[in-house]
Amino acid sequence: MRRPSPFFLAGAALLAGCAGASGSVSGSASTEPTPASMSLTPPSPDPRVGLKAGWYDAGQASWNLRLVSTTKPSPAFAVPANPGDPRLTNSDLAFLGNLVFQGNYSGWQVWDVSNVRKPTLRTEFVCPGSQSDVTVYGHLLFVSAEAVSGRVDCGLQGVADEVSPERARGIRIIDITDVTQPRSIKTVQTCRGSHTNTLVTDPKDPEHVYIYVSGSAGVRSPNELAGCSAESPDVNPNSALFRIEVIQVPLKNPAAAAIVSSPRIFEGLGEAARHGDDPADVRQRAPRPGAAPRPSVAGRGPTQCHDITTYPAVGLAGGACSGYGILLDIRDIKNPKRLYAAADTNMSAWHSATFSNDGSKVLFSDEWGGGTAPRCRATDKKEWGADAIFVRSGDSLVFSSYFKLPAAQSRFENCVAHNGSLIPIPGREVMVQSWYQGGINVFDWTDPTNAYEIAFFDRGPMDSTRLVSAGHWSAYWYNGFIYGSEISRGLDILELTPSAHLSRNELEAAKLVRFEYFNPQEQPKLVWPAAFVVARAYTDQLARNSTVPKSWLDGVVTQLDAAEKARGASRQTALGALAAQLERDATSSADAGKVRLLAGVVRELGK
Repeated sequence: MRRPSPFFLAGAALLAGCAGASGSVSGSASTEPTPASMSLTPPSPDPRVGLKAGWYDAGQASWNLRLVSTTKPSPAFAVPANPGDPRLTNSDLAFLGNLVFQGNYSGWQVWDVSNVRKPTLRTEFVCPGSQSDVTVYGHLLFVSAEAVSGRVDCGLQGVADEVSPERARGIRIIDITDVTQPRSIKTVQTCRGSHTNTLVTDPKDPEHVYIYVSGSAGVRSPNELAGCSAESPDVNPNSALFRIEVIQVPLKNPAAAAIVSSPRIFEGLGEAARHGDDPADVRQRAPRPGAAPRPSVAGRGPTQCHDITTYPAVGLAGGACSGYGILLDIRDIKNPKRLYAAADTNMSAWHSATFSNDGSKVLFSDEWGGGTAPRCRATDKKEWGADAIFVRSGDSLVFSSYFKLPAAQSRFENCVAHNGSLIPIPGREVMVQSWYQGGINVFDWTDPTNAYEIAFFDRGPMDSTRLVSAGHWSAYWYNGFIYGSEISRGLDILELTPSAHLSRNELEAAKLVRFEYFNPQEQPKLVWPAAFVVARAYTDQLARNSTVPKSWLDGVVTQLDAAEKARGASRQTALGALAAQLERDATSSADAGKVRLLAGVVRELGK
């Protein structure tokens, strides 16, 4: 089959749709900047603090981010009488065309988002297994299975026997040629199951895709799956501990999918120093942040990763692995190799990774408390349950700063850093991230020493008397909108609005980058076409940053406007002259990098 491109460049047209929907809650249709949104300063007092509790009637607060729709869980996954029921635990997202695949601890749902204001259910498939993380490629869906009760046949009766061929722990491979009639192809069984999975493509190998499996459950009996061993590798070199699994999937024959390697990427790592709940546990007790770990005699290092984000365009991956953030060389997809392991006592449960678009920086999130505890209270340390930003120095990682949700949440809201992705704003590192019941926020980490919030959306807690697990498991940008998987409430779709932090030109430039499919743990290289709106995004940034003389920038904008109105040879001549001027001026500019980016777009426009 033809390998689909991870992204394609298209126009800035948005997905069309009409407002109002049964089962959906629509936000305001206006996207015009308001006086509040045109301030660089967040609203004060913070409207997220003290929001009214409720399930679908909770209080809401937003800044520079508009709720487009909320779609309740499908009938098979809705348990209104028991909020917090495992069947109501929605997990991660994957995207294919106009379809959004939403995992759930008891299966998955598929939503058609052709109309973002009224998503429609295409499929609900009950298949217990926990946590059912999903990835998608072509006509294939891959679903993580880890629970000991999960069955190969997706039955609801569980598995009673301690050893059983009916148990499914690994990767389910599903044929979704007809998405309304998913068909099981195979379950690739692994010794520790699959907590999460990362689909990886290799441009040099169009006949296959690869799945990196992160399994965190106990090792199953060798009587159930031959070769499984929980012994230490120094006792049994084939131990299922201290490794990940790599599955190769032949696209023409996915039934032949199999584990092709089990890289021991943790070899030689000792136990990382950790923090506890005691506020007295401070940094001074530990090595400096980002310091290379020291082997430990008394303890042992991580035995698995929680999550792996690959970035094939730069040949790297970031593994969030127990007490470490691990940088991997994945130029040989089948055999990833560890380059560096960063340790930091202010990081407890390294969870996921995001690279800057040029690969020079890596952001790791810390799911301190496992996602079920309130870690964003006013009394919680800002360094805990946050993001840690590192800068690459060769094959090493150097700590730069932390970023945490700035709004205090209540003791009845599970809140900690979780899944997110880059938003394709040219020339900047802007990211959307979920924080469970802390909601969704958008922040800029272009300067790794000074990340700052630029937009947010939040609801009040599910319950005002007790902690009921809910909130956004993940939040990702996809083709112009932000999609949030809400653990209990369903699927949220949001849209950024023009503001002092993000101009209309920057947002329209972001919408030029469109994906055919998107698995957030395989990070694509963001590339923008030569377009006038991209050039204006750069001029807006130069104006906002006040790094160039206003008179100079006004002249550039005037020339750009005139060139756009020109046609044929006159346009080419005007753009060529402007590009040459910008290239000369960049040599003495205080913001040379941005001026060169602008010059590059103008040069391409003139060809």
